[in-house]
Amino acid sequence: MSFDVLQSKIKAKRNPTVAGLDARVEYIPPFILKKHTGKHGETLEAAARAVLEFDCGLIDALADVVPAVKPQSAYFEMLGWQGMKALEEVIAYAKEKDLFVIADIKRGDIGTTAAAYSEAWLGVTQVGSTACPVFDADCVTLNGYMGSDAINPFLKDCTSRDKCAFVLAKTSNPSSVELQDIVAGDRLVYTAMGDLIQRLGQGTAGKCGYQALGAVVGATHPSVLKELRYRLDKVFFLVPGYGAQGGTAADVRFAFDELGRGAIVNASRSIMCAWQKTGKDGADYQEAARTAAEKMRDEIKEYVTIL
Repeated sequence: MSFDVLQSKIKAKRNPTVAGLDARVEYIPPFILKKHTGKHGETLEAAARAVLEFDCGLIDALADVVPAVKPQSAYFEMLGWQGMKALEEVIAYAKEKDLFVIADIKRGDIGTTAAAYSEAWLGVTQVGSTACPVFDADCVTLNGYMGSDAINPFLKDCTSRDKCAFVLAKTSNPSSVELQDIVAGDRLVYTAMGDLIQRLGQGTAGKCGYQALGAVVGATHPSVLKELRYRLDKVFFLVPGYGAQGGTAADVRFAFDELGRGAIVNASRSIMCAWQKTGKDGADYQEAARTAAEKMRDEIKEYVTIL
């Protein structure tokens, strides 16, 4: 299963973190943006090309530090078809650098629509007799709050193509309590979702013991991380909310099992925008991102030992 691949990359680099690629135009160093607006004007084409250069530069700087990257599709979608082309190229470049790619798409539809999303991001599109891979990510994020109909089409591609998916369980945003913390019978809603994720993933565990369906559990809820790690012993966790959203290494340690496995922690702005704090106007964006990623890795190492 694909979580075996992710865990092996984490172990090789002794680093259970993923760098988010959430590039808004204002996150891009001015010299990169200016180069492309000079050629293409203040257009979506210029912005998309600048994002592509920025993200590929970040990948170059981080490829031997982090095991994975997580491009967020929204930031590419806002640049139209040019942005989606850039996203396709960013994913391909990351895979060329042997990074695990988590496409942060948070899809949550059902039926044939869900199947189409899955074919686009994890599977293939059939054109006559030819099966054409599209974005070909290793993993996606999903919103499963429409129930198993929103998850099963992706699970089918996960099991047949050695892919995996993270399903939202308890998210890091403050308003998650409005719905996810409501009592549902003898459980809270986020607990019921966690149980559903583990139940649907039964029979898909790989060598590392984790199923093809993982769960998103925010770093800003350490007590929930501890609770769900104990309850969902076969579920790999994606832990957002580190850094800019307030999650710390002390918080995320509860996401890992006794072998230091079973979780990967995300940081986006604190790595991508590290150059904004150095006073060099972005000329050192790669060095700044690498330093921030190494700092995050070393902070987590103080609490988590990967065996």
